[in-house]
Amino acid sequence: MKFLSIYKTKETGCFPTNEEMAVMGNLIEKWMKAGVLLSAEGCMPSASGARVRLSNGDLTVTDGPFTESKELVGGLAVLQANSKEEAIEHIKEFIQVAGDGECELRQLYEGPKP
Repeated sequence: MKFLSIYKTKETGCFPTNEEMAVMGNLIEKWMKAGVLLSAEGCMPSASGARVRLSNGDLTVTDGPFTESKELVGGLAVLQANSKEEAIEHIKEFIQVAGDGECELRQLYEGPKP
């Protein structure tokens, strides 16, 4: 089963330290070798982003930064796991490395194999 993990945290405007990057790099390498991590990406600060919204036929585009948001998407990962419970255990390990915030975990739809 594939799962999408969306990491949400407060935006600090600071990039991770070299030490923090090394610790995360070790976890990523471990998961890649184990076949757990299929892909992962971190997000740039919201100042370089935009929100596109459609509401009642009205389309609006709002440029970042999104200071009104308490938490923003900081990154995402696609995981391979045998169960939701197994994926949760992986996410518990990740959040200990990533720091304060939350991960939303969603199973990805996988249609019938051709």
